[in-house]
Amino acid sequence: MSFLHEVVASREREVAEAKRHLPLDATRRSLTDRRDFAAALRRGSPAIVAEIKRASPSAGPIADASAAELARAYENAGAAAISVVTEPHWFGGSLDDVRTARAACSLPMLRKDFIIDEYQVEESVCAGADAVLLIVAALDQPNLKKLHALAESCGLCALVEVHDEAEAARALDAGATVVGVNNRDLNSLAVDMTTAPRVRRALPAGIITVAESGYQSCDQLRACYEAGFDAVLVGEALLRAESPQALLRSLRGVPA
Repeated sequence: MSFLHEVVASREREVAEAKRHLPLDATRRSLTDRRDFAAALRRGSPAIVAEIKRASPSAGPIADASAAELARAYENAGAAAISVVTEPHWFGGSLDDVRTARAACSLPMLRKDFIIDEYQVEESVCAGADAVLLIVAALDQPNLKKLHALAESCGLCALVEVHDEAEAARALDAGATVVGVNNRDLNSLAVDMTTAPRVRRALPAGIITVAESGYQSCDQLRACYEAGFDAVLVGEALLRAESPQALLRSLRGVPA
C-alpha cells in the first residue's frame, strides 16, 4: 500500500470515530473573523507560506518548538501565511497547533491535512483555520467538488494540491482558484523539483499558484517567481534551521 492510500485509510477511520464522539457546529465561529489567505499569497515575489510541522514520514522528527514560538518568528520575518500540518500519526500535528499559532500572530492559517470528509472542513472552521488543503490525488472528483464548495461556503480558502497536469485539470474542473503544485510524490515520497514549473504551465494565468516541497534557497524561490508562481511553501528548511526567523528573512532577500 502506498503512503497516500495508507494515510487516507487512517484518516477515514479517525474521522468516523470523531463523528461519533464530537459532533460539530461550524457556525460557532463567525465568518467575519476569517483572515484572507488567498490575498496574502499575492503580496510577495513570491510570497512565502511558512510551515509548522513536527515530523514527516520521509524525514522523521523535525522540530519541537512550540507552534506559538514559530508563528511569531514567521510573522516577524515577513511570512505571508502559515501552514500548520495537523495529521497526528505521521506528522505529529493536531488542530491545537492551528489554534495556538492563530492566537500568537495575525497571519492567515492553512490547515494542512488529508481532508477527505465534510466533518474535517467543519472542524477546521471551529479551530480557526482560514484555509484548508484539498489533495486531488486523495479524492474522487465528486468529493473534491463537494469539499471545495463546502470550504467556500464556510468562508475558507481551498488550496487544491496537484502533482501533474491531469490533476491540474481536475482541480480547475472543481472550481479551484488557488492551486498548489507539490514536487513530492505522495505515493513514493520522492521529490522531483521539475514538477512545479512543468505543471504551472498547464494552469491559466489568473489562478493563484503555490509551489510546494523541497525549497531552501533564494535562487529556487526566484525561479518559482519567474515560472509564474505567486507563493512558495517552505517547511523542513525553516524547521531545521538554527534560526527559522533568520533563514526566512534570508529567503526573502532581507538583510539579517
